[in-house]
Amino acid sequence: MDFTKEMKKDYTIIAPDIFPTHMELIAELFRSYGYNLVVAHYEGKAVIDTGLKYLHNDVCYPAICTVGQQLYALTCGDYDPHRTALIQFQTGGGCRASNYIFLLRKALHNMGMDYVPVISLSFGGLEKYSGFKITPMMFATGLRILTYGDMLMLLKNQCLPYEVNPGDTERLVKKWIRDLTEQFRRHRGLTASAMKKNLAAIAKDFHGIPRRMCKATKVGIVGEIYVKYSSFGNNGLEKFLLSQGCEYMVPGVLGFFQYCVANVEKNYEYYGGSSWLRRGGRFAENLTVKWEDWLIEAIKPYPEFTAPVAFDEVKRLADQVIDRGVKMGEGWLLPGEAAGMIEKGYTNIVCAQPFGCLPNHIVGKGTVRRLRELYPDANIFPIDYDAGASKVNQENRIKLMLAMAGEN
Repeated sequence: MDFTKEMKKDYTIIAPDIFPTHMELIAELFRSYGYNLVVAHYEGKAVIDTGLKYLHNDVCYPAICTVGQQLYALTCGDYDPHRTALIQFQTGGGCRASNYIFLLRKALHNMGMDYVPVISLSFGGLEKYSGFKITPMMFATGLRILTYGDMLMLLKNQCLPYEVNPGDTERLVKKWIRDLTEQFRRHRGLTASAMKKNLAAIAKDFHGIPRRMCKATKVGIVGEIYVKYSSFGNNGLEKFLLSQGCEYMVPGVLGFFQYCVANVEKNYEYYGGSSWLRRGGRFAENLTVKWEDWLIEAIKPYPEFTAPVAFDEVKRLADQVIDRGVKMGEGWLLPGEAAGMIEKGYTNIVCAQPFGCLPNHIVGKGTVRRLRELYPDANIFPIDYDAGASKVNQENRIKLMLAMAGEN
């Protein structure tokens, strides 16, 4: 069903909660372009059961979670289904995420809700709508916003284990989300000078949080893009690590998009194609590297914070592990990020993988041996997440990793 211009005026668009720290900022971007986008924050067994009811057990776990959130939103009474649309990312690659759109439409048909429009959020323009379009400017603005989300996520994760006054860190994150969304409403905060100023101010504010002097076990989190970030998808992994006295680092979301545009160059090198597309990929990568540099520069004055690994370094580290032609799912990005965090001191690596995610099981588990050869002191533990997986078993495996870290 088409999403029309008339629908844009009074329809609510429901998105799944994929990147918890970033999604409210992204929602404000859509609102600034006239789309009333809201994020479905629903969690719990009822959401999983809804996903399982209208999908099948063979589909990958992120589909069950994200589609479950959206279908639950339609059925729980919070929204009028006749004034609601759903939006899903569509990668267009070999990942089964390309098929989430069709799974969602089939579920709606079985529910008797064919009238609910389903929008494909695809930067390759896989589907067209008369009332919805991602423009190049909107895409570029979205990537800038991801830089802010990465900054907040990075500093939040490095402050939470040490805060003297519980709640200081979360309050500061919410304060900055309010400030940034207000700037976006006034069409501010996205120029080069404004971004540098905001990033520096964010770093200064987090530096001001009173911190305890104690030693925490450092853990890096890599894996499939959904379960790596979503607390719903990874059964509260970050909260559990915090309860075990850990400081954890999660790679920035911007890095995944850098990986996507960097693959344009590799596609041209291996398979040929449009030289214009190749130049566009190079331009986009250089642009995102510039924003990343601003983030790293903002952190430099504060030695208590660990800056993220620059994307060029991630590529170099990945080349030691696997060829960059391996780009299905998270592909070479996964071992590159893992190696980068190990070199930053996060030597305990949780590789979060949805059961049934073929690319991540092959690349994630397949590169562990090579990573251990390069970094003999590193603990690398793949953890499977699935609707039928036991949270106790997942946490016990993480406890085993932390016990080994203590011995080392």
